[in-house]
Amino acid sequence: MLRAPPDSLFPLRHIHKPNSLLRTRTTRFCCKASLITNSDSFEVGRLIGSYGFMNITSSSGSPLGEDTEYSSGDLGRLRVQDVGEGSVKIRLYDGRVSQGPLKGTPVVFKVYPGQRAGGNEADMMAANELNAHLFLQNSSNGICQNLAILIGGFETKTGEQWLAFRNHGKSSAADYAKVMSEKVSRNRAAGVWNKFEQEETIKRRRYFVTKLLQGIMRGLAYMHDHDRLHQSLGPASVILNTITERDAAYLVPRLRDLAFSVDIGYSNLEGDPGLLSEGLWRRASTAGAFTPMEKRAFGISDDIYEAGLLLAYLAFVPFCEAGIMDGLSLQRLLESTFQLDLGATREYCLADDRLLDAVKFLDLGDGAGWELLQAMLNPDFRKRPIAQAVLNHRFMTVGIL
Repeated sequence: MLRAPPDSLFPLRHIHKPNSLLRTRTTRFCCKASLITNSDSFEVGRLIGSYGFMNITSSSGSPLGEDTEYSSGDLGRLRVQDVGEGSVKIRLYDGRVSQGPLKGTPVVFKVYPGQRAGGNEADMMAANELNAHLFLQNSSNGICQNLAILIGGFETKTGEQWLAFRNHGKSSAADYAKVMSEKVSRNRAAGVWNKFEQEETIKRRRYFVTKLLQGIMRGLAYMHDHDRLHQSLGPASVILNTITERDAAYLVPRLRDLAFSVDIGYSNLEGDPGLLSEGLWRRASTAGAFTPMEKRAFGISDDIYEAGLLLAYLAFVPFCEAGIMDGLSLQRLLESTFQLDLGATREYCLADDRLLDAVKFLDLGDGAGWELLQAMLNPDFRKRPIAQAVLNHRFMTVGIL
């Protein structure tokens, strides 16, 4: 392993320049959290990978028009969007703590580019992610096991922001879904039709996915209970300590990627929203949410909507052959083709043999999965359940019984 890049002090004030409100708050939390802020305390290993973010540059009304069969009165999410690639590219590295009480602890570095490469947006995202983790990790209720744990960070001489997270696993929910869908394809191509073996595989998959969904919703419920939205929830933003279905009893999903997290404390809702949350509050206004209480309810429901799409993804992709269904195709099917009518969506999927295992999973508990999806994706944000209500829904246990 290599030593961490030079420049040992973690420049809290520097990365908070885009938002002065974060400076004093994060400095206070830094002292409580005892983050490792010396780059000499880390060793950097291999590059794990990199990813970027999408920018939505424009939108218009529903492409199906007002006279379509599946039209609905309040579909604030249904948009024709121009999506472009954002300027911020994130790199991930293996590493470990090389000295101090946590010596030997494996970490994953999340590296934000400096202003020269990523502009002010990269600094704002790094500052926001840092602030969100510090706030959540200093709750009097203790640290939530379903959130990624920040243990330190530093800035390099080139202005890059390195955030160090405890390494609880490198595979995401997206990786799990991809591996399982490829396994379905291989088994069907090889003609593996042992009925007993197939039934056991499906039972294990249902159990694993249910445990995964429970962990996701526990993490989201914790965030909402502590006045934080996620705002970037998807299969890649959930890290897993295992993707082996036989080890489902030990599965601990953790939410990561809090760069777009939003503070929904009432005092914050009355002030300047900040650049990273402008889009959220613009959509809130469009949906008729103006007061702090209404905006808070809209923000929570917005996360629930994203969690609903994630539930749909995990109910379909791991149970289907590779290439049959992906996140974008599924979202289009739900939003554009059937305008969030889950009954019509089910009838459509039921007619396709390739989707039957997914349909049967959502059919458990007398259609509990479809019922929960319909609630989470309700076009009226006021009618969506909160995260704890999702956790308490019968579908969240039926796959384990």
